[in-house]
Amino acid sequence: MAMGFFNRLKEGLSRSTQKLGSNLTAVFAKRELDEEALGELEELLVAADLGPAVAGRIIDEFRRTRFGREVTDEEVRVALSAEIARVLEPVAIPFVPNPALKPHVVLVVGVNGTGKTTTIGKMALQFGRQGVKTILVAGDTFRAAAVEQLQIWGERVGAPVISGPPNADAAGLAFEALKKARAENADLLLIDTAGRLHNKGALMEELAKIIRVLRKFDETAPHSVILVLDATTGQNAIEQVRVFKELVAVTGLVVTKLDGSARGGIVVALAETFGLPLHAVGVGETAEDLRPFSANEFARGLVGDSVKLVGG
Repeated sequence: MAMGFFNRLKEGLSRSTQKLGSNLTAVFAKRELDEEALGELEELLVAADLGPAVAGRIIDEFRRTRFGREVTDEEVRVALSAEIARVLEPVAIPFVPNPALKPHVVLVVGVNGTGKTTTIGKMALQFGRQGVKTILVAGDTFRAAAVEQLQIWGERVGAPVISGPPNADAAGLAFEALKKARAENADLLLIDTAGRLHNKGALMEELAKIIRVLRKFDETAPHSVILVLDATTGQNAIEQVRVFKELVAVTGLVVTKLDGSARGGIVVALAETFGLPLHAVGVGETAEDLRPFSANEFARGLVGDSVKLVGG
């Protein structure tokens, strides 16, 4: 299964790999690693969305260990893959519901269109298969499509969905759902939320109210706040994390739509900038395509499969 997912990940990252890999080949067919080559490499890494901090660190390492030597693109790939894996390793932390909480309350946040609702459905399906009793909350009450989508997922996975009339109070729904989940001894409560960033003040108030109302029932809730990001937005994902960290205490990330993006490098920039746990990545439509994040597999997928890392 893991290898099957790696193949899907590699396929999903193929656009990012082509963007980075073909340029690496062009720059480093076989040449001396001088300042000009390092400058070109740094530009490539920044253009691949790895971010200036990661790019700068990689360049410094190359300057220290390989300056003045003739290098091939394969050598560069191996070193690059190892450095990317090193950045990603500390954040590769799968989400695991705490069985002592009954329920573990998760607020799922993100801009509309990132795949929040689908991610919740996939999580419910995966945890349901592990025997985790899950309840879903259709808290994006302003978008009928989101409510309907979550109800379809709920039917598919056999998880109850708490929903209300259009524009219902999301905080009230979340409160009722938490009461129900506690009464039914559920393990996991996944709460969908609105993501209208153009109206940041209203969104901030709504999220704050949901948290305030949940805490009337359980002062430790929500136990996790997972931010869902769309890889195709590239550097804009950095800004989204900043905004949502202002609004709520984000505890972890899920990155979706890597299969449709040439901007897979953004995952590296996110790890470097924020150090938040990256719980899972999405590389396709099916529930199996949302999988726990592996630093080595991602690094290999990003630079090309010929690289073999220890443990990868």
